[in-house]
Amino acid sequence: MTETTTRLPRVRASELVGRGWLNTGGETVTLADLRGKVVVLDFWTFCCINCLHVLDELREIEERHRDVLVIVGVHSPKFVHEADPVALAAAVERYEVHHPVLDDPELVTWQAYTARAWPTLVVIDPEGYVVAQMAGEGHAHAVEALVEELVAEHEAKGTLHRGSGPYVPPQPQPSTLRFPAKAVELPGGNLLVADAGHHALTELAADGETLVRRIGSGERGLVDGGPDEARFSEPNGLCLVPEDLRERLGYDVLVADTVNHALRGVRLTDGHVTTVAGTGQQYMVGAVDNVLPPEDGATADPAEPQSGDRFAATRVKLSSPWDVAWSPELRAFVVAMAGNHTLWSFDPELAVVARMAGTMNEGLVDGHPDEAWFAQPSGLSRGADGRLWLADAETSAVRWFDPQDGFVHSAAGTGLFDFGHRDGSADQALFQHPLGVAALPDGSVLVADTYNGALRRWTPGADGGGPGEVSTLATGLAEPSGLVLPADGGHVLVVESAAHRLTRVPLPAGAAGEQVDGGAHRTQRPVTEVPGGALTLEVVFTPAPGQKLDTRWGPSTSLRVSSTPPGLLLDGAGDDVDLTRTLRIDPAVGEGVLHVTARAASCDADESIEHPACHLAAQDWGVPVRVVDGAPDVLTLPLLG
Repeated sequence: MTETTTRLPRVRASELVGRGWLNTGGETVTLADLRGKVVVLDFWTFCCINCLHVLDELREIEERHRDVLVIVGVHSPKFVHEADPVALAAAVERYEVHHPVLDDPELVTWQAYTARAWPTLVVIDPEGYVVAQMAGEGHAHAVEALVEELVAEHEAKGTLHRGSGPYVPPQPQPSTLRFPAKAVELPGGNLLVADAGHHALTELAADGETLVRRIGSGERGLVDGGPDEARFSEPNGLCLVPEDLRERLGYDVLVADTVNHALRGVRLTDGHVTTVAGTGQQYMVGAVDNVLPPEDGATADPAEPQSGDRFAATRVKLSSPWDVAWSPELRAFVVAMAGNHTLWSFDPELAVVARMAGTMNEGLVDGHPDEAWFAQPSGLSRGADGRLWLADAETSAVRWFDPQDGFVHSAAGTGLFDFGHRDGSADQALFQHPLGVAALPDGSVLVADTYNGALRRWTPGADGGGPGEVSTLATGLAEPSGLVLPADGGHVLVVESAAHRLTRVPLPAGAAGEQVDGGAHRTQRPVTEVPGGALTLEVVFTPAPGQKLDTRWGPSTSLRVSSTPPGLLLDGAGDDVDLTRTLRIDPAVGEGVLHVTARAASCDADESIEHPACHLAAQDWGVPVRVVDGAPDVLTLPLLG
């Protein structure tokens, strides 16, 4: 780790190789075409919440420097569905990616730039040399500082060329809904849809097609007010407020306004929108400013909010809330906080929020809520017995939180890297990035198996024993993301996000459904060879130009290491502040995954600045490793370097 801004040795950037290009008007883009521009390669995959955060971090930088900066998205998929070019084109449109995107399904360019994690950014100077690489999110300030430094340097040298880049915007097709996420049935039978692509809520008649009204101007933003002036940013989840609370609270529907990192209350009588939780900024794990100072001017505690701590709802940053559900047992809304892999509660009467489950580590670990791991929880539904069911997207799992025993449990799913379409016993069943669930009165659970394009059903075992069974009720759906159980019963309304519509699917009597075995898949990434015994882990962090490590609140860095299986590490697991650590690998285990989480805080280096700006960089790596005699005994991971 170094605290000075040093340039990497001059390394020529590798050519951009893939299956094809999007957002270029059908043209192929080469590095020669980009000569004279500062280029940022954004290695991403559209399932990844951290990648979506980085897309949003880069938007303003891209607009401010569009005449000198070209961002190139390099889409390197994790899931099989993400390798589908049609699905990728839809994702580029859905997330309003306003730069060229290289389709890299075989990870050719990913490997050429030695990327190890989603997301990874690589900065290339106007002469075609790599000058920086950074993993994770929270790098917006570093990217902008480096862009400005490179622009000044190369303008002076005469090697900077101003002007338009290769981006050609696609022509969107008008539709009533645009990438809808979830929906609820309103009193009276109409449907309210979280219309993410329109940055609005869209009310439809009971037929699911006829437009009644829109709530929200349709422009991305965070603005309260009436239906024509209010703004959302990719709202995903929504839930009816209990009838006895509506008049007292002044709103009828709670909305998970995902990209605004906020919860919004909507009054149905006039469409008025109010922000009821969140500040509009993203919660960054380990940051000292996640809790804003009280409005009375007192100093906020810089410590990380702990599980169970309650805070004024509009004084705490949230992180990509994806869905909400009411729990009478908790007398609160439960929030699927996809951005930091947790479940939160929101008490609307006291106007307070609290983290209720999840360590903020990404993975699948059941048990006590303070020890449980989630991975982008994205769909919620309360069962008749009070269980809160959730679709845990990145582990392709169906799980539940039990308010009675207070523990987290899994019905199906094994972890971050295994997925597929397999029915049968739930302990062997596989899903692919599900985003929605709906608990049925009989104790079974419907699952919107998003990347398999299927409607699935988990049915409990006889007398509640055993793992239960999984079956398939429908296939051929276009990224089903939400489910609505209408009051008249007999069918389910499926929100087909990629088809921009709601679709009625009949529910068979009992638990009948097809048994499908579409095979199992495992995320394939290059394996790193390591020696048995001592292995030095180095996480590189170089503060951006004009920045220094921020030690005002204690150590500026932290490093957490674990492994799958746990026995892979004989020594070196756990938490510490140094970004360099010696690990001991058990050669008898042979192979596995090293899980590395690193964070580094930096601030303005100018001592004359009274209130220096703070920036937190963070990344989780899952590095597949194999023990090989004579392999390099140093593993270097660039957080920013």
